Amino acid sequence: MQMMRGDERSEDMRKEWNERAREDAHYYVAFGRREQSKDEFFATAADVLRDLRRELKRLPPADPRALRFLEIGCGPGRLMKPFATDCGEIHGVDVSDEMIARAKENLAGVAHAHVHTGTGATLDQFASESFDFVYSYAVFQHIPEREAVMSYLRETLRVLKPGALARLQLNGLPPTTRAYTTWEGVRIGAHEIREFARQHNVQLLALEGAGTQYMWTTIRKREAGAPLQRVRVRRVTNAHSSEPVAPAGGRFASLAIWAEGLGESVDLNTLPVRVAGREATPLYLGRPEYDGLRQLNVQLPPGLDTGVATVEVANGSGKVRIVPKPPAIPRWIAATDGVDLLSSVAMSGLAKLVVEELEGVFDVLVDGERVDAEIMTVDPVPPRVEINVPLARPGRRTIEIRAMGRTRLRTEMETA
Repeated sequence: MQMMRGDERSEDMRKEWNERAREDAHYYVAFGRREQSKDEFFATAADVLRDLRRELKRLPPADPRALRFLEIGCGPGRLMKPFATDCGEIHGVDVSDEMIARAKENLAGVAHAHVHTGTGATLDQFASESFDFVYSYAVFQHIPEREAVMSYLRETLRVLKPGALARLQLNGLPPTTRAYTTWEGVRIGAHEIREFARQHNVQLLALEGAGTQYMWTTIRKREAGAPLQRVRVRRVTNAHSSEPVAPAGGRFASLAIWAEGLGESVDLNTLPVRVAGREATPLYLGRPEYDGLRQLNVQLPPGLDTGVATVEVANGSGKVRIVPKPPAIPRWIAATDGVDLLSSVAMSGLAKLVVEELEGVFDVLVDGERVDAEIMTVDPVPPRVEINVPLARPGRRTIEIRAMGRTRLRTEMETA
């Protein structure tokens, strides 16, 4: 993709997002379906708000009225309005004038909420070290240039107070050869976030959903803290249960490690973890609990042998039992219209199918005939695959997924 100057990039993003806001702002911000009511639109924020509030607990205890928040890409204020109850002052920035105008209407009754038109890459209107919490959701995945996303990351660090937090979502899918747009934006790999944290001396506290469109990271602007001490691993369990057992592969091949001695200054980049002598991937480091324990979640390395394995965290160790990887069981997760994701009827002539644990090469058939479908892995674990299937004729259609000559999955769907 030919690189644009910053002003050209900003104007292109502003123009295209203004057009989307005028067409259907609610759909393009929370793309569940067209023409959502205001109540329905704001209700779609619930899951994201739960995630943000969970991360807020990492901040030192403080009067919420003393906290200042900033949202990058605030849109019409879907997250800002409910999140304003958690702080004394909240700001939002968006490249779209039309989105900002709608945000002002939605936030009219919230005196401590303020919105600003931005450049699409900087936070120039905000002072350095002025925010306790910066967050962004479904924004960076629509930015077409890597440098603009990295500029936002650097700017986030600039405006954070020492010890303050950022919770940011990025598109972590593998890169493609096609040009990125203001809808299908640039991909940022997990390795790039790890390297960014190292280069800027930032604490990397979470890196979840690597390899997916919805990769989340939590970073803290580093300040003086307790160093790594003698680590004592108190227990090791499966990250999805309380059992001290994990499969060698598949959706449950991850551990939750509870340990003492993990000082406030450590992070995912400074905590070496090995399972059976092989390097594991740290994903999430929790805040210290009342008893001094911290939770560290890690992804198991591939190819582990079964049996009791030693789990090493820095200078401490524990044990866990590794069992064989269970067989993959393909199953439907969703079958919806390709545009209106809340409709089970393919009114657009396109069906969107979501399938888990469908491994290897497969064909998609409609009424027994093979079709060219768009297939994308949206999560490498368990794995989860999204399939866009054209349904040209109206009526009830049978959709099959076949692998190695036999039908693995079948469903029926109406198309208008």
